[in-house]
Amino acid sequence: TVTTVESSVWNHIAFHCLTYNTTFPQNLFLPFAPPCSREREIEKFRVAVSVPSGTQMLFSLTYEELLPRRLGRYELSLGLRPGQLVQNLTVDVSITERTGISFIRVLPLKTNRLLSNTAQGDTDAPSSTHVEQQACCARVHYSPTLQQQNSISSKGLNADFIIQYDVDLRDLLGEVQVYDGYFVHYFAPRGLPVVPKDVIFVIDVSGSMIGTKIKQTKQAMSTILEDLREGDHFNIITFSDKVHTWKKGRTVRATRQNVRDAKDFVKRIIAEGWTNINAALLSAAQLISPSSSSSSNHLSSRRVPLVIFLTDGEATIGVTAGDTILSNAKKALGSASLFGLAFGDDADFLLLKRLALDNRGVARMVYEDTDAALQLKGFYDEVASPLLSDIQLSYLDDQAFDITRSLFPNYFQGSELVVTGKVKPGVKDLKVSMSAIDSKKEVKFENDVLASHIKGNGRISSFVHRLWAYFTIKELLLAKLNTTDPATQRLLADKATNLSLKYNFVTPFTSLVVVKPDAAEAAQTPTTTAATITTTATTTATTKISVAGAGKKPNSPSNRRLNKGKPNPPQPPPTKKSTTKTPSKKNTTTSSPSIDGDPHFVVQLPKLHHNLCFTVDGRANDVLRLLEDPERGIIVDGHLMGAPPKHGVEERSRTYFDLLTVSSDTGGSGDIMITLSLDAVVVEGEGRDTLPVNQQGSVRRQGVTVSVDNHRSCWIQLAKDVQFLVLFHQYKHPSYLQMAHLGFYITDGRGLSASTQGLLGQFQHADMSVTAFKADTDGGAHKETVSARGILRCGAEHVPVTLQDKTLKDTVQKRHTGKCWVVPKAEVERMLGHPYESYVVDRI
Repeated sequence: TVTTVESSVWNHIAFHCLTYNTTFPQNLFLPFAPPCSREREIEKFRVAVSVPSGTQMLFSLTYEELLPRRLGRYELSLGLRPGQLVQNLTVDVSITERTGISFIRVLPLKTNRLLSNTAQGDTDAPSSTHVEQQACCARVHYSPTLQQQNSISSKGLNADFIIQYDVDLRDLLGEVQVYDGYFVHYFAPRGLPVVPKDVIFVIDVSGSMIGTKIKQTKQAMSTILEDLREGDHFNIITFSDKVHTWKKGRTVRATRQNVRDAKDFVKRIIAEGWTNINAALLSAAQLISPSSSSSSNHLSSRRVPLVIFLTDGEATIGVTAGDTILSNAKKALGSASLFGLAFGDDADFLLLKRLALDNRGVARMVYEDTDAALQLKGFYDEVASPLLSDIQLSYLDDQAFDITRSLFPNYFQGSELVVTGKVKPGVKDLKVSMSAIDSKKEVKFENDVLASHIKGNGRISSFVHRLWAYFTIKELLLAKLNTTDPATQRLLADKATNLSLKYNFVTPFTSLVVVKPDAAEAAQTPTTTAATITTTATTTATTKISVAGAGKKPNSPSNRRLNKGKPNPPQPPPTKKSTTKTPSKKNTTTSSPSIDGDPHFVVQLPKLHHNLCFTVDGRANDVLRLLEDPERGIIVDGHLMGAPPKHGVEERSRTYFDLLTVSSDTGGSGDIMITLSLDAVVVEGEGRDTLPVNQQGSVRRQGVTVSVDNHRSCWIQLAKDVQFLVLFHQYKHPSYLQMAHLGFYITDGRGLSASTQGLLGQFQHADMSVTAFKADTDGGAHKETVSARGILRCGAEHVPVTLQDKTLKDTVQKRHTGKCWVVPKAEVERMLGHPYESYVVDRI
């Protein structure tokens, strides 16, 4: 659960940390080096260091993980990316398991992030790999020669070294470890019969699924249907703005004929229309068979109800308010488990997470890539074989307290449930009680589980202590996500923050700050101070690479739960501060407008307490004046490009910005002109500089700073109190409706004068207010989405508005749900005070 990064040197040589995004925080902050680009399931961070001439330096990365057990195995992945051929490259992994190791295998080197059909039997381990296995321990040694490295790539290894193994666990109640007053319980029973399931596949077939995504979904569904057991029952629902059910009103047995018919149905799926998530969920709920109930009257024919819900977008028709969708689904689904799959970056992953949290399931991302079908099939395999449901793990005789989650909706074959807590002093074993429902009956089992005790190892005991803190913080964050009461959210956030600061975890409420020590501090602190970061996983591994000379062979001990290597401390160290994240200051007198999408305007006006949202239907090839400040000499223009219309509303034009210009009169030797396209940023004025949008870089000219970072965004600082942000929206595999485009944001407009005009600029110092009153409770097709109505006063005009829940893209962060005063399209020009044509200029 803890990652430790140890480094001692600064400046020109780059030290790259690549960790899975489930084990590395997204808000890690290294002030002396910006983070590198984010890859799939990876957070890459770059720390620049300098090495004194003629010296040898040691880079050390130490971390701890709780390896998840999936599909009957644990998997340890070590990234080997030295960036060059290495004379002495060695990986040593040591695994120790008290209950025994059932098997261990090393997979071929994985040279990309895509999934593949991994062989389950004997596989060819990389050359020069040696595996030694005994009853309770194993050692893996890998040391490729220069020739072997060169045969893979002349630029050196760029791959993952992957070890898979499983443990012998004969006790039905699992294994318990106790260290210094804390315990961890691993529950993973083997040999239980599989419980038949009622599985309902709910598939988004809206227009955004056109092309590769629908093809990959069909491919995955064909394989998944083949894997259904004959005792299973199933049905398929497809949805866009309409909902279609394959077999009306019921699930059907997974016979060969029914599976063939279902595959034919899948082949005929066509993607078109909008997205009605609410209707699809309610239709799935109607198919859940009463025999799926866990009541004792039906245990002999019991089936576990599962809903697998796949979508690539947001709710765009019908009920679109997230809270209403959540409430409706929870009432309708009952005891069914919902598993949400968010296909691509445009899916409403937050909504799927909350749906799964409310309905006994989990949510996962499916990345848009050539292996998406394998991702879908891989997730299904994890939940295809339920063994137990409604599992309650209890610890009797008041021996344990402050226990983390111990009630679980399902236990699937090949997985593992983990519970942590505190124990009273002197406890030698734990009396564990387990109650659950299997394929035929309710079961209850009690036993004294002998706890393994190890003393005198501070690293191990502190690990179990931190593991308890990690699970506790995680549950507090999930509870906060699942409540809408502000007071409760604040209380949960405070508890999570306090624990995070105490145990040095990086969370959404805390940040890690690594500070370069000054010379005096370095002299007084010759040993390394660990920078602690949260992860989700209990392997420990240490990887060492010697630079500038042939050093000792590095060594990498790894143990799923306990073993930890101690790296040599480099000098001088970075120091660590774990601090509470400070929110950015809000401007109290000016707005923070933005335009992004088709084009959709979001204006943050302090007096309104909520955003003001409106849409302008532009015309292709028009150039719009977004901002003009005659006193500061600042002008922002945007060029519109046409986009394909949405199905069913072909008469409505769709446009996006594909080119922006920002000009500023610096008062010096001339103007600065910044031109932003989908490929590059060009800065002109006393010369010409071009910054590609996919590379980090910056230009400073006449007091103006233009910076492109690795998250496809560009910051433009025209003055101390005038800053703009441009986002470059790109898609690897764009659907019919997705277009690469630009988004423009005024992140700091305090320095703009009161004379500022333009589609966005006019709101900078606008005097606007809303008088709110309750929404009507009768009638209206979209009454669920409207929480209030009001009158917007802008100058002499009074415009009707409605307060709605909208998915907003108003910052560099991902889309999120927020309240918004929405201006009807018919009233937009009256609210603006000018017709559309008055914002159109001759050329960009």
